[in-house]
Amino acid sequence: MTLFPAPSDETGGAGAMHNTGILPYQTIRELVRAHEIFATEDIQPDQVQPASLDLRLGPVAYRVPASFLPGRGATVMDKVNQLGRHPIDIAEGAVLEKGCVYIVKLLESLRLGSRISAFANPKSSTGRLDIFTRLITDRGTAFDRVERGYHGPLYAEIAPRTFSIVARQGSRLNQLRLRRGSPLSSEAALRRLQEHARLVDAAPGTETIRDDSIGVTLDLGGDRASGLVGFRAKKHTDVIDVDRRAHYDPLDYWDPIAARPGRGIVLNPDDFYILATKESVSVPPDHAAEMVAYDTLSGEFRVHYAGFFDPGFGYGGSGAGSKAVLEVRSHEVPYLLEHEQIVGWLRFERLTGVPDKLYGPDLGSSYQDQGLTLGKQFKTLG
Repeated sequence: MTLFPAPSDETGGAGAMHNTGILPYQTIRELVRAHEIFATEDIQPDQVQPASLDLRLGPVAYRVPASFLPGRGATVMDKVNQLGRHPIDIAEGAVLEKGCVYIVKLLESLRLGSRISAFANPKSSTGRLDIFTRLITDRGTAFDRVERGYHGPLYAEIAPRTFSIVARQGSRLNQLRLRRGSPLSSEAALRRLQEHARLVDAAPGTETIRDDSIGVTLDLGGDRASGLVGFRAKKHTDVIDVDRRAHYDPLDYWDPIAARPGRGIVLNPDDFYILATKESVSVPPDHAAEMVAYDTLSGEFRVHYAGFFDPGFGYGGSGAGSKAVLEVRSHEVPYLLEHEQIVGWLRFERLTGVPDKLYGPDLGSSYQDQGLTLGKQFKTLG
């Protein structure tokens, strides 16, 4: 069955502008039609996002004793068999326990050309549940990276860290971006883009820019209506079904954190926090963004496990942008975060063309115009 009708321009889709860069919606669809991206079940139209592809879990999860990379000489299943595998049928749904590591073969596979590489990240709702999810390929030497010309299956490593979860065949925990060539970037180009498109709503001249990234700061001033600055995950809770929407009471899983003017937040090691940036973020239609997951220059903590921002995020409409919600963990020791402290860096990269569809309500996007927002599995806090 053909789910994607052929475009009028087979050379790159409408609006192609550059030979190198992140591939947009219409070019990803072309790769599906050309079977450079293929799956054991039809790839659904709503899997294709403005600059990424949602990946789906297959029917079996293997519980393994440790995370691993296969290395040049082995496949993922070689390593799973070597470590000792414990298969779990998740076709109709099964619990994946926090503190355990699972390997799941995805429904999607790749047959990439010599100029196309790919990289992956957890979806936003995955990161907000503190599900540590990484992509692995056969003979891979790095997580979340697919080398140019790769032919083979894809696997997800899944390690729930705060909540035990229910997942099933077809659940979408991570997403793939594809890149053609090696586009160049510069600090000067990013400064021009910030001036033209106001990527973050900092006052002109106050932005912190380095190389191809722009800094964002923490908001501890609090939401005007609720006075909240964040949430800290509870230690002992029921499981969370990753495919449910607006189902769970937030207070069963989270402790709200109220604003305390003039005082910061001390991150407890091993606790998980949801916070938000002071700045709103806008991603113009011809660019995509990614939050740097960990930066020792910012402090001994990790921000944003789910780092993709699609073209159109926070863009258009009132022009006010959308807050970037941060998934935060401290490393090893307690760490003090303060209001307006730089907590992350947004890396921007151009697309080869403007996507036919942009992030927003028309695409069913969950977090457009967001403020401090929990994952889509939770009801709105009353």
